[in-house]
Amino acid sequence: MSFPLGFAENSIQLVPDGTLILHVVIILVMVYVLNATLFKPINQILASREKRTRGRLTEAEEILESVTEKMSQYERSLRQARGEAYALTEAQRAEELKERQQKLNEMREQLAQSIAHEKEAIQQQAAEARAVLETESRSIAVEIGSRVLSRPLSGADMN
Repeated sequence: MSFPLGFAENSIQLVPDGTLILHVVIILVMVYVLNATLFKPINQILASREKRTRGRLTEAEEILESVTEKMSQYERSLRQARGEAYALTEAQRAEELKERQQKLNEMREQLAQSIAHEKEAIQQQAAEARAVLETESRSIAVEIGSRVLSRPLSGADMN
């Protein structure tokens, strides 16, 4: 008994029959049903999750950018404040040095006046001392001359 190849029980069927069309229709119906019930909702959930994730990621990037901008602005203002503080400190230091120099100049002037006054006083005392010494030296010379000559001398004889 020869069976045609398409109807053999244990053989491979090489000629397509009507079940092939049925299988294709079942696969198409399954794809449509799975797409409508499973794939579209899952894809929508994944898309919304991706949208929220990207939205939050974008929001986080914006916050990070804002924080970076505020940090750089803070650092700029801090540098500016430090510069102003250094300038103020330097101005105060210069003012104090100016006052110190002014006081030193005043003290030097007072000292110079005091020295000039003392020099004048010393010169006056020296002149007085010279006058006294000259007077005394004349009187001593007259006395020595009178003792040597054994006679009294007058001031006119000494010249």
